[in-house]
Amino acid sequence: MSTARTIFGFHAITSRIRQHPESIQEIFLDEHRKDQRVQNLIALAENQSIRISSCDDVKLNKMAGTTHHQGVVASILSIQNRATIEAILDNISDNTLLLLLDGVKDPYNLGACLRIADAFGAQAVVVPKDNAVGLTSTVYKVASGSAESIPLISVTNFARTIRLLKQQGIWVIGAAVEAVDTLDHIKLSGPTAWVLGSEGEGMRKLTQENCDQLIRIPMVGAVNSLNVSVAAGICLFETLRQRNQR
Repeated sequence: MSTARTIFGFHAITSRIRQHPESIQEIFLDEHRKDQRVQNLIALAENQSIRISSCDDVKLNKMAGTTHHQGVVASILSIQNRATIEAILDNISDNTLLLLLDGVKDPYNLGACLRIADAFGAQAVVVPKDNAVGLTSTVYKVASGSAESIPLISVTNFARTIRLLKQQGIWVIGAAVEAVDTLDHIKLSGPTAWVLGSEGEGMRKLTQENCDQLIRIPMVGAVNSLNVSVAAGICLFETLRQRNQR
């Protein structure tokens, strides 16, 4: 199933051309931009026989829903349901690594989390279907191409999904500021799923109760909490670091 949508920004559109050129219907460029970056994008698009149109900034703002589009917007067919929890579970290994986000509503945070998940080798990012942001144009731009490489899986019942992962042998760790155990004192081995909460409220109580273990990131400054994407980066990096040591 595919639906029409728009994405914007050079990173997001360049990545889309390289990975899924057939999904791009048309690219719209700022009629006043003639710089090398635009020329490189045009050459890449023409090589894939993608239609290119010039238009004014007013139209680009309207299509993108923001003024921060860098002068380039694309109309695409977004392929839905690229991955499922079942598909992930069919391919579990010691290197399985998942990032679960419990109710993240900020598209900038989700985009950053997708980029981080890609950087540290996660196989998917899992979010609840309701009360959470999906793949918006802003998410695509912030993800800088990672939205194409990391599946974003929306699930109807978040707590049930966690239980399903545990039943299949995946160790589920939740990051919570009130946890007793700290990240620097736990052993990370085997298939792992990290769970992080929303920007303001953190993980829901039911989500915490379903985790195998809760940890906190040790901090020595005046700040006692981190942005969800920063916390995700720290947790996923530590997992990768310990795996590489083995």
